[in-house]
Amino acid sequence: MKKLGFGFMRLPLLDGKEPTSFDKAQIFGMVDAFLERGFTYFDTAYMYHSGKSEEMLREALVERHPRESFLLADKLPTMFLKKPEDVPRIFAEQLTRTGAKYFDFYLLHCLDTENYAIAERLKCFDFVLEQKKKGLVRHFGFSFHDSAALLDEILTAHPEVEFVQLQINYLDWDNERVQSRLCYETAVKHGKKVIVMEPVKGGTLANIPPLAEQMLKEREPSLSVPSWAIRFAATLPEVMMVLSGMSNRAQLDDNTSYMRDFQPLDDEGRALCMQVRDIINHELEIACTACHYCTDGCPAGIAIPEYFALYNQKAEKDKYDDIAAENGKASECLSCGQCEDHCPQHLPIIGLLQRVAAKYEAE
Repeated sequence: MKKLGFGFMRLPLLDGKEPTSFDKAQIFGMVDAFLERGFTYFDTAYMYHSGKSEEMLREALVERHPRESFLLADKLPTMFLKKPEDVPRIFAEQLTRTGAKYFDFYLLHCLDTENYAIAERLKCFDFVLEQKKKGLVRHFGFSFHDSAALLDEILTAHPEVEFVQLQINYLDWDNERVQSRLCYETAVKHGKKVIVMEPVKGGTLANIPPLAEQMLKEREPSLSVPSWAIRFAATLPEVMMVLSGMSNRAQLDDNTSYMRDFQPLDDEGRALCMQVRDIINHELEIACTACHYCTDGCPAGIAIPEYFALYNQKAEKDKYDDIAAENGKASECLSCGQCEDHCPQHLPIIGLLQRVAAKYEAE
């Protein structure tokens, strides 16, 4: 199968402030074009788009195309599990939401130290294996956001897992916090295939500094800036799929144009990515991917990713004030820590919000 997957995480919206205001006409057209061009892999999750992504996928894909014409991945939300009965309840709910009858790929979502403990306590690995025996799951894996050491521990304890979904992009490849390279190498050591998430790091690698963009365009003028990020990930030998959360038809058209007949990067191309990485690291202050895991349940209603984007862009105070007029201010953070517990990037969000407040709220 082709290495590009359609992530139902950043879908086109009619109102950018409302994550469930789907632009259905555009989404339907994107799904149809994706399939027509020979791509088959779709990815969703229980929590995406405020819990409505799975239903949107049912409308756009499952109800409009033969089940055997596509591959569907979904995830058990370990962070939402409190008691044993939550596991079968949510799985049944996902089957209903998607209308898919079965999942080609099913993952334990966002394993880290805390969520792995939950998965073990509630016997989630055993549960998914039972669903596999019933034919409700075809392939079993997990998505992961932690150290390579923990990944090694999990894969050693659970050799039954078939694949791992990792955050891999050239910006994080040698990052000590994300450990993209080390996690990839750990998965390969255990003989596991890899699915890549965040190859463009939430859009960070689509909007790079002018000097970095010039370097990429001089090498391949006809290819887009994001294409370098997706092709970097897809070039890795044990990567079976690269997910892209495509937010409009133009992004889908661009991605499918170069992934339809994918050509791996050569040594010079990979080295160029590392040069671009160094330029970005010099300018990027907050490595947020705007996944919004931090905002679900924030008691102060703070628009954390939006504030971080403004800070990185060195935006004017009036733009901050516009967002703050409808959301909690950065200074209103209660330091409860729930955002940091859920951040896949392991960012020190509380301290970063203090930095944002000092910049934009000082009179």
